[in-house]
Amino acid sequence: MNNIYSIKDSTANPGPLGLFGFAMTTVLLNIHNAGFFPVNSMIMGMGIFFGGGAQFVAGIMEWKKGNNFGSIAFLAYGAFWLTLVFTWLAPMFGVEKPDGNAMGCYLGIWGLFSLVNFFQTLKGNLIGKLLFGSLTLLFFLLAAANFTANENVLHFAGWTGILCGFIAFYEASAIMINQKYEKTILPL
Repeated sequence: MNNIYSIKDSTANPGPLGLFGFAMTTVLLNIHNAGFFPVNSMIMGMGIFFGGGAQFVAGIMEWKKGNNFGSIAFLAYGAFWLTLVFTWLAPMFGVEKPDGNAMGCYLGIWGLFSLVNFFQTLKGNLIGKLLFGSLTLLFFLLAAANFTANENVLHFAGWTGILCGFIAFYEASAIMINQKYEKTILPL
């Protein structure tokens, strides 16, 4: 027997929220990595509330919509921001600060996670490939910079992260603008 009743999903697309949360926080942190200013409360605040919190909310909303990729990506990268800020703040409470090798391992495992996500984008649009390709490269460069304590690698990683963040910003903008105008204004 067919059910003549169906429920239409009329909830908003959470993708732009998660992408903007990722994009803006990533750009700001990587301006630091490129050498322009130290880590400060602005980066930590963005990491907790927008990079962490907004992406976490977007991930739950993607889960509700049945989007496995979006859900896992936003929840995981939201958790990344929360763990990163915790790592910076924990020494204030007597927890040992990680050394370069520990941070290299931390960032390297996020590079592997990003690589798995990149492989999934190969069946998607160009902007997704560029986003996750640059993100994978960013994490591996940050891991290398921490393992070697090489400032030049860190600065190059910073510029890579700025590019990655702006790609995510573009994607979020394109989704919103294209939806609003009901046609492709910014191609994906």
